[in-house]
Amino acid sequence: MDRLPKWADAVLVPLISIVIAFLLSALVILGIGENPVNALGIMIQGALGSTYGWGYTLYYATNFTFTGLAVAVAFHGSLFNIGGDGQAQLGGLGVALACLMIPWPNWWLALLGATAASALFGAAWAAIPAWLQAKRGSHIVITTIMFNFIGSGLMLYVIKNFLKPVGSMDPASANFPKVTALPNLSSVLGIFGIPFSKQTPANITLLIALIACVVVWLLIWHTRFGFALRAFGKSEPAARYAGISPVKITMAAMLISGALAGMMSINNVMGESGRLVLNSSEGAGFIGIAVALMGRSHPLGVLLAAILFGFLYQGGAELAMWTTIPPQLIWVIQALVILFTGALDNMVRMPVEAAFRKFGKRGN
Repeated sequence: MDRLPKWADAVLVPLISIVIAFLLSALVILGIGENPVNALGIMIQGALGSTYGWGYTLYYATNFTFTGLAVAVAFHGSLFNIGGDGQAQLGGLGVALACLMIPWPNWWLALLGATAASALFGAAWAAIPAWLQAKRGSHIVITTIMFNFIGSGLMLYVIKNFLKPVGSMDPASANFPKVTALPNLSSVLGIFGIPFSKQTPANITLLIALIACVVVWLLIWHTRFGFALRAFGKSEPAARYAGISPVKITMAAMLISGALAGMMSINNVMGESGRLVLNSSEGAGFIGIAVALMGRSHPLGVLLAAILFGFLYQGGAELAMWTTIPPQLIWVIQALVILFTGALDNMVRMPVEAAFRKFGKRGN
């Protein structure tokens, strides 16, 4: 057996990496004088033990699903889009303009308009690095990370000079009209008689994120574009020989990636804040990289990884509230998860492959 079975590659290797990361985190918790078992219990209870905790976990997971999908689509074309944070912020600008400038008659039309605007603005912000990569050979990693900073500066300028209400000291836009407020997850689940906490920011955007997962799955594995993208990602010379245009595939992949990152802002700008604030993405674009790596760039894996990071965010907040463990420890746990599922992936994969080869030969 030369290669791991698909289930082992998709589930077993990431699971072992996560276990190692949590074991090392437990040692850190012991080192600061806390009980890691109690800490884990508080995290689980705070993030998963009630509909209130689930609400926050799913709210964060929704953000990470969009940014994880954005990174995953680009990954399939061997494009490392780390500009999701800037694209998400520009997507928030699209949401704000759609909600503030257009008199919507109801929330669902406002949602459609804001979704289109967020995708358009996110794709537009990704288009410039994509063009520089495709036509000028500028490395996508350098240009996308630079555009994160440019996007932050642009957002500050636009909010301060055009969107901030006169006399307000808060660097944020005016509140969106009430008609644009999105139904929370409690209202959606209430239709099916499922009780859920109303005191969380989780909203109908979660359903849009789930739809996005299905659409990306169909796009990557069941369309000619998806085949061309994966072929280009595996071997650019072979793709060229097959008649695939590197310029077209690079532009298309990055536009889709930017649109997905921009759509994240539906959740936090329109669904939670009800206005545009500075740094609205809250670093979710960078978490999306880890989510895509852990999820093996597959929509289902991305969704599960996003829920894990949502659990870490909400569970970490509970730890900071009820123990003396500093909230920075969650950054350590996240970093360890990223380290073992990304940079040190082969450290876990190689022993697992060796074990499968050994037991595979015994089975034969």
